[in-house]
Amino acid sequence: MNFQEGEVLYFDKPLEWTSFDLVAKVRYKISRFLNVKKIKVGHAGTLDPLATGVMIICTGKATKQIESFQYQTKEYVATLKLGETTPSFDLETKIDQTFETKHITKELVEETLQKFVGSIEQIPPAFSACKINGERAYELARKGEDVDLKPKLLVIDEIELLDFNLPEMKIRIVCSKGTYIRALARDIGETLNSGAHLTGLIRTRIGNITLDKCLKIEEIDKIMINV
Repeated sequence: MNFQEGEVLYFDKPLEWTSFDLVAKVRYKISRFLNVKKIKVGHAGTLDPLATGVMIICTGKATKQIESFQYQTKEYVATLKLGETTPSFDLETKIDQTFETKHITKELVEETLQKFVGSIEQIPPAFSACKINGERAYELARKGEDVDLKPKLLVIDEIELLDFNLPEMKIRIVCSKGTYIRALARDIGETLNSGAHLTGLIRTRIGNITLDKCLKIEEIDKIMINV
């Protein structure tokens, strides 16, 4: 491998790591191995700290490929809890509202999910990296300030119900760049008249790169062996 000329690496991002944490770890390991102070390293698509799964890391001149990876189709497996909402739409923040769920059936869920297939408009979460007047939305949200984000057009290719055990459900989503699965959980909950939030999220694929092709962070030294 020639990290400075450019390599594309695949990792399974650990739970509670930010995307930057993973990039920083890879950059540190490669810099130490090459005995250089600086090497260009970037990722092709952010994952929230509470999500795990496929992250593509590019080094050197391969960072020019990042945009092409970002536009590839992504696949996720998400676990949602119905009947409760949180401000961040996941477990980062505490439950702020509860709702009735007795009316929800598996058939209603399957029918509701299909309403989100195709081109849809989605308002990003307030707790997101979207910028408002130069500031990240999550920075404003964590300070308790109002966050006004405009809807974005995106494409959901597939949604499949994998498991249903009220109040929890597990779904598989195939979608375009820019899709916030947390926001999708919010919208599914609202459509079901129950509220919902994410309790688990795994990115299982970017393009043709699947989770089984990814290294765990503790296996990072395997990369150096192949140099």
